[in-house]
Amino acid sequence: MSRVSTGLGCALLAVALVACSSGRDKRPTQAPQKSELPPVACAVDPREFADAEKVRDFGNGRGCGVRNAWRLRAINGVKLSQPLVVNCAVANTMSHWLEEVVQPAAERRFGERVTELTVPAGYSCRTRNSVRGAKLSEHAHGNAMDISGFRFEGGDHVTVEQGWFAGRKERKFLADVRAGACGPFKTVLGPGSDRHHNDHLHVDLQRHRSGGSYCR
Repeated sequence: MSRVSTGLGCALLAVALVACSSGRDKRPTQAPQKSELPPVACAVDPREFADAEKVRDFGNGRGCGVRNAWRLRAINGVKLSQPLVVNCAVANTMSHWLEEVVQPAAERRFGERVTELTVPAGYSCRTRNSVRGAKLSEHAHGNAMDISGFRFEGGDHVTVEQGWFAGRKERKFLADVRAGACGPFKTVLGPGSDRHHNDHLHVDLQRHRSGGSYCR
């Protein structure tokens, strides 16, 4: 074989190897799956009615995270027992519920206004009722809030756990605010709904197939 033929063969082999290598490099690779967080509408900027701080949207890649997230310290002048992160829609609905339901019920039953909410949970990356293998809770999207007590101007503190079985005005007040949450919120759970909600009211904005609210 001549040197020219040998050189030509090597050149063709080199071109083939480059082509194969390029082909391997251009093969599509599967992108990592990203969990989609539900979109969140925001009717009113929470800073207009709350002691609120905008939080950058976040997610952990496992389904937990919050879009249009806000850290709240007070709503409509009502202090929260601890700062909570929720989405904007929950903040707006809480403002409506406090002004249209909670404060009128407080004045009707106690003759004074609520000044603080005891709030054990807003955003929390967990399953429903923290049960292993269950679906993600609405808390995992900042789409829910738990309320376990109400403090009044005079200093009285009505808890959901004890007030539900206490005097008439405590029971009536808690029944009023629970019933009034159903509609503005799409899920309302409390004492008697199941063993996980005997000491607090759970409210969230989960969309149900019926288009209505689920309240127990």
